[in-house]
Amino acid sequence: MHAAAQLIEAYNEKRISVPARKAREASVCTVCGCGGARPQIGGPAPRGKGSLESRTQAWQPRSDGTISLMQHRSPPLSPAVEAGRRVVDLERAILGRNDAQAQKNRQVLADLRIRAINLMSSPGAGKTSWLVSTLEALPREPAAAVIEGDQQTELDAERIRATGVPAVQINTGKGCHLDAQMVAAGMARLDLGADSLLFIENVGNLVCPAAFDLGETAKVVLLSVTEGDDKPLKYPDMFAAADLMVVTKTDLLPYVDFDPRKAHALARRVNPGVPMLLTSARWGEGMAEWLAWLAALPLTPQARLEEQHGG
Repeated sequence: MHAAAQLIEAYNEKRISVPARKAREASVCTVCGCGGARPQIGGPAPRGKGSLESRTQAWQPRSDGTISLMQHRSPPLSPAVEAGRRVVDLERAILGRNDAQAQKNRQVLADLRIRAINLMSSPGAGKTSWLVSTLEALPREPAAAVIEGDQQTELDAERIRATGVPAVQINTGKGCHLDAQMVAAGMARLDLGADSLLFIENVGNLVCPAAFDLGETAKVVLLSVTEGDDKPLKYPDMFAAADLMVVTKTDLLPYVDFDPRKAHALARRVNPGVPMLLTSARWGEGMAEWLAWLAALPLTPQARLEEQHGG
């Protein structure tokens, strides 16, 4: 049994497996309405940005042009509100279980000094193409592995494996995002060595993946120039959660009405410190900066604190 699987087994007392169909149907994700179908995993054999509170708050403009969160005020109680409270309680339970597993994932990754990058975007933004280009540009060390998330097919995982990098495909069925337990199951199937890179390509969706902590080291949101430069304000939770915004398909800029400076300015209204990279998988633009960003990425929040304090 390889190192990651052994650690996962230790943290969970038994081998992590995908829940049985009845268990999934009993805990349908009320956060986004997905669930019911059992995820299929193929391939080789804390509260924070994703918390319930962050998703039940409204975005409110500030006088300085940035956008802040404003907590909803509860209306007078009614039968409908009481029913809504039960839904919220279920959401808390779902996210609580997810957060607990995410913390176990984070500990496994920290123990092995693995950097895990959660790639998120809308469908068709170019995640897989950029990831293939990344894997082809990476040096042999550190080693890399990929967890692919899609509702159906192994098409993306097959593209990854063609580069010589191991990949596990997770098909979520009706689910619109990966969760921490799916990622744990994927990690257990990969031979993750110490000091390696793990790329997690989430299901194409600009809403729900932002709410679910996977135990990753960093969240990266990709925005293609064909989508429009107003997306950061239309999907603020996603861009607020991101550690980096990657603008893709810049080779198409002469043919579309997209202003990268405007997109970055709008993203900084919901996430003032978020950096942006301009990239093209076709031309290789931004690849050197992307690889440098990956190489400089601290392993864990604890590592970031140690660096800040010189520990």
